[in-house]
Amino acid sequence: MNAETPDFIRATRTAYDTIAEPYTEQFSDWAGIPTLDRAQITGFAELVKEQNAGPVADIGSGPGHVTAALHGLGIPVFGVDVSPRMAELARRAHPDLRFHVGSMTSLDLPSETLGGITALYSIIHVPDEHLGTAFAEFHRVLAPGAHALIGFQYEPGGTHLHLDERFGHKISLDYWLRTPEAVAEPLTKAGLQVILRVLREPLGEEKLSRAYLLARKPAQDGF
Repeated sequence: MNAETPDFIRATRTAYDTIAEPYTEQFSDWAGIPTLDRAQITGFAELVKEQNAGPVADIGSGPGHVTAALHGLGIPVFGVDVSPRMAELARRAHPDLRFHVGSMTSLDLPSETLGGITALYSIIHVPDEHLGTAFAEFHRVLAPGAHALIGFQYEPGGTHLHLDERFGHKISLDYWLRTPEAVAEPLTKAGLQVILRVLREPLGEEKLSRAYLLARKPAQDGF
């Protein structure tokens, strides 16, 4: 691990390495994703097909089920996750797909080569002071005209949570539950246009509302 790796990345990596197995058991079923959420992902896939601008990076790919679903929809896609153990389990479950370890604040990808980005429930672990850096990286690696779909839990007014335990394991993991406006602002500052906002209330046993923002890198500067 690089000595310059920010503390929050180290903590997130260690936490998900620790809980990778039980997390994967609970959150690796595409069919288990609510219909309204799957609709955002499949709609995003149609946009990617229309533009045909390059592969999609599923950032914060976790167990790899969304990566696999996008592949099943005919999208060239690969997964990126901060946790080596998560990436290992994803490769095991989906051996025909590529998963590698990386951070959204420093993507090991060439500029303007991606036809899209999904970042579903991964920005919640990025502190406010690093969120702009992540979105600047999204802007850098996206091809002109390509889209990023960002999903996250939120609470009115926003809040910060810290967990010391999950799935019976001791961890140290922080969550930033920002409002949609608080996510849209740094996206815009990074040069990405927010063109769609979808908000929904908690479903079933969920306790938090969900938001999806669809952002687009302008095809040309200013357009």
